[in-house]
Amino acid sequence: MPSVPPRPPAALAPGQLIARGVSRHLRDLGFACVEELVPTAGLRVDVMALGPKGEVWIVECKSCRADFAADRKWQGYLDWCDRFFWAVDEAFPRDLLPPGTGLILADAYGAEILREGPETRLAGARRKAVMQRFARHAALRLQALRDPGLSP
Repeated sequence: MPSVPPRPPAALAPGQLIARGVSRHLRDLGFACVEELVPTAGLRVDVMALGPKGEVWIVECKSCRADFAADRKWQGYLDWCDRFFWAVDEAFPRDLLPPGTGLILADAYGAEILREGPETRLAGARRKAVMQRFARHAALRLQALRDPGLSP
C-alpha cells in the first residue's frame, strides 16, 4: 500500500512554518511540542510545549498584522500554561505585541527566544488536566500517522 509523503515546507501556511521553526528550537532546549492542541472548548493553541522539568509553555504563531488582529482569544491561553509566547517572523511589526508576554523570532527552520514571558505556575489540578490533554493529543496524532484511515 503506498504511503503519503510528508508535505514539503512550501505547502505549509505561514503560521505553520513559524510553528515548525519554534518546535525545532524548543526541541533543542529539551521540550516536546504538539501543534493545534485544544486545552478547553473554544481555544486552540498553535504550539504547546512540555519542558524537561514539567513546565508548560504556549506559543501563538502570528504571520501578519491581520492574523494578530483577528486573535481575540489569546488571553484565555494564559490560564493553560506556565509561560506564554508570541512567535513571529522577521517582517512582523513587533510593536503590536502586548508588553509582558514572551517573544520568539522564527522561520521554518529555527527560532530564537528574544524575551521570556513571565512565569505563572499552573495549579496542580490544572497541570494534571493539561498533561493529560497533551499526552492524549500526541498519542492520537501518532496513531493517525501510522493508521491514516482511522476516523477521529
